[in-house]
Amino acid sequence: MTLPDTWTLSASAFNLTPEVIRAERTAPDLALTLVERGIASAVEIELGQMWRGFPAPPTHDAEAFRDRLAAAGGRVSIVGVSIDEFDRARRRTDAERRAFLEPQLRAAAAAGAAGVRLPIGQAGALLDDLVPLLEELDLVLFEEAQGHETPALRPDAYARIAALDTPHVRLLLDISMLMPALPVTYLERLERGGIPTDLVRRLREEWRDPATHGAVLDLLHSGGVPGPVHTLYMNLLVRFGRAQVADLASVLPLLGAVHLKFWDLDDADHRLSDPLRDVGAALAATGFTGTLCSEWGGQEWLDDDPWEMTSRHLSLAAGALSDRHPSASLQRASTQ
Repeated sequence: MTLPDTWTLSASAFNLTPEVIRAERTAPDLALTLVERGIASAVEIELGQMWRGFPAPPTHDAEAFRDRLAAAGGRVSIVGVSIDEFDRARRRTDAERRAFLEPQLRAAAAAGAAGVRLPIGQAGALLDDLVPLLEELDLVLFEEAQGHETPALRPDAYARIAALDTPHVRLLLDISMLMPALPVTYLERLERGGIPTDLVRRLREEWRDPATHGAVLDLLHSGGVPGPVHTLYMNLLVRFGRAQVADLASVLPLLGAVHLKFWDLDDADHRLSDPLRDVGAALAATGFTGTLCSEWGGQEWLDDDPWEMTSRHLSLAAGALSDRHPSASLQRASTQ
């Protein structure tokens, strides 16, 4: 079984963040290893990790990385960019926000990227004004939605993408929005960190029950979250979602890219593969074209080898995405 030709599996250099922090090799050298090791031919990068001079790194650095990737048989798919909303304690004006973002867009174009990525809604009033620049640079601005940021929660942000009706502004869906259950290793870490046993049980068995969200908030507001796992605990409110693909039906035609977010590789009950199969079926039905990027979030609490984790995840993802594609169903039927 194979994926449609219009779907490209890619890998995020963000997965290598622990190695970037270790600083034994430069961030560009590390990103290049994803191609050199045959893990992926398309790579997402985070501009803030890659080069000095952020938000305006030297053009020759971006071009040199593009050429090194091409020589190894790879390319940049999407560049993660950002808007620093404050200059010290003062909120930036829209003109200053654009001035902060524009050199990042030019650096992404110099690196040969197809697009750049911002959190959904962050561009705000800049979005309309950015379209001519995106056209000039031949870039797509992907607005990324993850965790709890469903169309029901952020209707205006999704509607803005639809209203612009341009191929240069598209939606990027992070499948952390579609978690049927929480990562096994994450729950183990919370339990070791002192989160009450009853709440851990509810998180393990009743993640999608709305009442569980209330229990999460109750413990947070009571001050009962132990300090060592407080940051990790906040993932329950920000990075982990409980929606289903049906909740996204109205916005699927806006999709230009997908983050195949994963945390660990424990798939004994299909908590990883079921969302992938559901997404695969939905994308096939809407004629999706674009990249599907392996992004590892579990480095926050795991020390596993990031190259191995990424490689194994992409293998799992390729099989699961293909399994629900109509051509796979026809292939199985023809062999019976």
